[in-house]
This record gives sequence, structure tokens and C-alpha cells, in this order.
Amino acid sequence: MDDREMDDREMDDSEIFEAIRRNLGVVVYDLDTSTVTLDDSLAALGCNSVDRAEVVTLTMEDMGISVPVMEFQQTRDIRSLVALLARHSA
Repeated sequence: MDDREMDDREMDDSEIFEAIRRNLGVVVYDLDTSTVTLDDSLAALGCNSVDRAEVVTLTMEDMGISVPVMEFQQTRDIRSLVALLARHSA
């Protein structure tokens, strides 16, 4: 399945996590995404605010969803980001 073909189906938490890791690799090209865990924060992985927005936007595009920007204030790590995106994909 092509990365962008996920649009029309619901993704589970592990698929959302993998989409975030894949998009981290696109945005932060020198990051070893195999070391990324659910407990990491995007900032701790070297993402500035523009990078974080790009990772989130690419992941939402992969999922075919839109999440209000205000809701991202609650996310502190990748685990909480996955949970937020999963809530909007159901």
C-alpha cells in the first residue's frame, strides 16, 4: 500500500505511530527514526515548531483527517499525539 493510500481507512495506534515516524524521517532527514519511541517528544527529537507542524500535517494527510490546532496544546509526547489523532480517526 502506498503511504498516501491510507486516507480512506481507519488507522490503529501502531499505524498512526508508524506514520508519525515515517513523517519525522521526511522532515528531520538526519533522524534515525528506528530509535523513536512513544515516550519521545517531537521537540526532544530536534523538531522546531515549524517541523512539528509539518510532521502533524503530513500525518493528518496520511489519515485523511483534520484536527483543530487548539487540541494539540494537550500533547506532550508522541503517545498523546497518537491518542489525539486516533480519536479523530474513529
